[in-house]
Amino acid sequence: MGTARFTIEVRSPLRLDLTVWALRRRSHNTIDVWDGTTYTRTLVVDGVPVQVAVRQGHAGNPEQTRLDVEVRGRGKAPSEAGVAEVRSTVERMLGLNVDLAGFYELAASDQGLVALAQRFLGMRPPRFASVFEALVNAVACQQLSLTVGIHLLDRVAAAYGPEVAFRGATPGFPTTERLAAAEPSQLHRLGFSLAKARTIIGLARGVCSGDLDLEALEQADDEHAVSALLSLPGIGRWSAEYVLLRGLGRLGVLPGDDVGARNNLRRRFELPASAGYDDVAALARSWWPYGGLVYFHLLLDGLAGAGYLDVAADQPRAVEKPSVQTGAGE
Repeated sequence: MGTARFTIEVRSPLRLDLTVWALRRRSHNTIDVWDGTTYTRTLVVDGVPVQVAVRQGHAGNPEQTRLDVEVRGRGKAPSEAGVAEVRSTVERMLGLNVDLAGFYELAASDQGLVALAQRFLGMRPPRFASVFEALVNAVACQQLSLTVGIHLLDRVAAAYGPEVAFRGATPGFPTTERLAAAEPSQLHRLGFSLAKARTIIGLARGVCSGDLDLEALEQADDEHAVSALLSLPGIGRWSAEYVLLRGLGRLGVLPGDDVGARNNLRRRFELPASAGYDDVAALARSWWPYGGLVYFHLLLDGLAGAGYLDVAADQPRAVEKPSVQTGAGE
């Protein structure tokens, strides 16, 4: 067994538990695993599946938090380049380099937002490991409940995901190569509609052939990224905005067609029951450029209400307008 370990120093505040829950969304998610202290995920590094485990520690400095990361795989330890790749992926997925100072300043002056920011202080905005993974998540959850969508994702991971032969390890998210080799009928047997199966496999084949460069969307502005996503078969407005937020980290985007978000906005911000996309967009503009962060806080609020989160055990400090604060330290 090959093992590599490293630490990431992150500027406080950081709550790993809240960040991981914003990523995994439901307790039956077997791709992004949280056991109460450790976040575990299977990734492919140097062409080999590895298990990545992340735990939160103490940096010895109240302004810093430490994450301890362990990478385990069969055979020799990951290369230096492989470890650097894992570090970059963890930082991106857990939003460790996002500067939250402006959001906390906004929240401190917004009566409706300040309670959410106080309750979930330290949640970092998560992202999926790739734009392709974000797209498949969006397709899986289209016109279905989030609970059902994540069951579908668990099944496709079990059938096609990379595996590490450790006791208790769960499969990771499938590579584009594995899904490109699948047939729509195979995904249909897992519970996907044939239309969704064709969309997912078509996306995977486009990436593998080089005809579709999803990661290039990182360099596009929001308008061009949305236009490019809408040009893909099976991708509508909700899916495009979902990918902008969860795949590209565009924190100004609050998916206006998201049913769960609308319900949460009604509960917390008195959004009328008749409100539509334009009403949600207007609210998001009032929080610009942090509508996506509000989306994540509302998600955690719903999870806490369902009993998934222990937000009372670690009472956060009050949200104040910070004089100086930067993003993650290296």
